[in-house]
Amino acid sequence: MTPAATAPADPRSRDDGLGWVTRAVFGDERVALTVGGTPPAGHRAVARYAVVPSVPRARFLLPLGAPRATAASLLAYNALRPPRVRAVRAALSGLSRLGATGRAFPTLTVSVPVGGRPAELLLADRLAADLGGGPLHAACGVRPPDPNHKPTLQLFSADGRPRGYAKIGWNGATRALVAAEAAALRALGAFSGVPDHPATPRLLTRVDWAGQVVAVVEPLPPRVRGMPVTEPPAVAALLAVARRGRAAPQRPLAGSPFLARLTAEAAAAGVAGRRAAAAVAALARRYADTTVEFGHWHGDWVPWNLGRHGGRLVAWDWEHSGPDVPLGFDLAHDAFQRAVVLRGEPVAAGARAVDGQLDRYGDGFGLGPAQRRLVADGYLLEMWLRTWRLADAGAGWNPVLHPALLDVVEERQSARPAQDRRAGGR
Repeated sequence: MTPAATAPADPRSRDDGLGWVTRAVFGDERVALTVGGTPPAGHRAVARYAVVPSVPRARFLLPLGAPRATAASLLAYNALRPPRVRAVRAALSGLSRLGATGRAFPTLTVSVPVGGRPAELLLADRLAADLGGGPLHAACGVRPPDPNHKPTLQLFSADGRPRGYAKIGWNGATRALVAAEAAALRALGAFSGVPDHPATPRLLTRVDWAGQVVAVVEPLPPRVRGMPVTEPPAVAALLAVARRGRAAPQRPLAGSPFLARLTAEAAAAGVAGRRAAAAVAALARRYADTTVEFGHWHGDWVPWNLGRHGGRLVAWDWEHSGPDVPLGFDLAHDAFQRAVVLRGEPVAAGARAVDGQLDRYGDGFGLGPAQRRLVADGYLLEMWLRTWRLADAGAGWNPVLHPALLDVVEERQSARPAQDRRAGGR
């Protein structure tokens, strides 16, 4: 007896990266997805994608039907990628120009009910309507599902011209980050002429779509080059980001909006935040009268979020940007992330790297010894609270930072009185 034919499984039912991405990008249940099959009855195909290299090991969803757009999606920002990745993408791009991508890899067909309007059902079509200028072809990277990560779409016109880069906030944590970046980019447009301020991509549109927050930013310059990880921090650019063209008078930590926010967030963290609340109280006691300049920060100033184009620094990924932090926070973050992320060092080593970088470059920010200690200790608490905010929004705890970061904060605070005595007090 011949088994009855079954329809291809909808990739949104998968629990891997392909399932995660397709659920985010094609979330409307009226949209049908089929791999290697035809649309269901009553539907019409509106888009096709190559699943590269295969359904079980998907890494890309490449748009089909516009070979120049397919090829461009593989070459965009290639100068920022490692040589091996660039070579693979260049080879796939050549295949795409020949129109062979759809034959070499499984095809994902997207269909909507007959009579349905794609701009009401499909995110890429909604974004095309917002941006104007005709239909857009979307390319999507596929990575393992992670509550901290955001699916992204590269948007191209049929002739291969890049039109925008979309981030999709799909859960509590990522929705907040995408919304924060959209707000930051709107505000930064007024500071593009500030000397030494890095160039930033413009916000093209923000869309609230089916419970998601989507921000589309303009493409990076095609010839942007990545920042070497050995490059020293750009002090002038960091000051420009912090001051936005105007230095502020120094103020004591006591009574500052920064301390009030730390105190409120630690209290809101409940049981998880009890140690943090005690650490914030200790910070307030030790540095109450220490004066620092407060300003803005990028929030994730690291070499992989920076590049150069035409001799000017370019900075992207502003989703952790915010006001009213002590000057030097971006400098501290750069050192911490290079140690913990790039070199794989433990959090305690990252804290020592923060101290070293502030000692080396702090004078350029007007930071004396006590002020550098305040910046370092305040930054480490800020990072734990960021970790809590993400966990509280549904992203889960970062096991590298929690609880190790609180352990380091407490150890440093217990050692501070002796250090202060050796340094002659504040």
